[in-house]
Amino acid sequence: MDEAAGPVAGPAETGAGQRRRGQTVTIRDVARAAGVSPATVSRVMNNRETVAPDLARRVQQTAASLGYRPSAVAQGLARGRTGLVAITVPDLGNPMFQSVLRGLSRAAGRDGYRLLVTDSHELPLEELVLAQESRLRADGLVLCSPRSHDRELAELAHTIEPFVLVNRNVEGVGAPTVAVDYASGVRAVCAHLGWLGHSRVAYLEGPRASVPNRERRETLEAAAEGRFALHVVECGSMLEDGFEAADRALATGATAIVGYNDLVALGAQGKLDEIGVRVPDQVSVVGFDDIPLSRYTAPRLTTVAVPQEDLGREAWQRLGAMLRGEAPPADVCFTPRLEVRQSTGPALR
Repeated sequence: MDEAAGPVAGPAETGAGQRRRGQTVTIRDVARAAGVSPATVSRVMNNRETVAPDLARRVQQTAASLGYRPSAVAQGLARGRTGLVAITVPDLGNPMFQSVLRGLSRAAGRDGYRLLVTDSHELPLEELVLAQESRLRADGLVLCSPRSHDRELAELAHTIEPFVLVNRNVEGVGAPTVAVDYASGVRAVCAHLGWLGHSRVAYLEGPRASVPNRERRETLEAAAEGRFALHVVECGSMLEDGFEAADRALATGATAIVGYNDLVALGAQGKLDEIGVRVPDQVSVVGFDDIPLSRYTAPRLTTVAVPQEDLGREAWQRLGAMLRGEAPPADVCFTPRLEVRQSTGPALR
């Protein structure tokens, strides 16, 4: 058949007759109605330049009249791309990671990509498995605050490229990095509490595998010297962890409690309210991340504000560039700011 000669059937019919309403239209139906081969339809749908413009227009019109919708998966396979990017986070229950995901999703969506999201539930070994599995199904990967050991990430790197690291620098891994200078945020907290006269501070620490937790704890320990006594209290990363650890923080004699993140700080604040300890009159409370909830509690939470959606957007700038075969922008490190609100006040004398 001469494909340029024109269709052998009207665009509303196929060789098998009129399509029934609601019945799936296939690429063969379009080919039959347009009088071309299925291969030609495939080339048109994948925007290949090997098809003559008039012929491509005829195929597109026929496809539209039949209500044909090409499979995104099939198109991706034909182009060697899936149109998906994956992101692995430690815990989707944390609003911090939800905001990073929102920034990534919006930025990638503008470039025609959709997101595949996986949650490692704070399990480092599960994280490595998820990273490899999701990378097989996507064109690229964002690892957000990975908990895995540096050595394991370095060994994994070649199997998941291209990928971007968020909230983590790993020696020997050449992946682009989007980070936050958490140490500067912690120093701002220490200066604030010192100015308020606090001499005993409890830190409710996060997951042991968390690199940001380790950085915050080490910076607190260094900044506390000569300024106040620091007590590190084992905790976690969620509201219930902070609620459960508040009693142990009080037992240290602390007049200020610093939570690993806002969820921990808000959980501790809830327990203090339950047992009649006034915030900030008796105990000051500080969080980290500036999640939306921190602005609407009573009292409103003093916290270190992290540009969460910006982390996602910047991660896409680097991953998107690599997917286009371009050199990614240089690594970026954001400086957080201290948001002083109502949960901190002068220490009791």
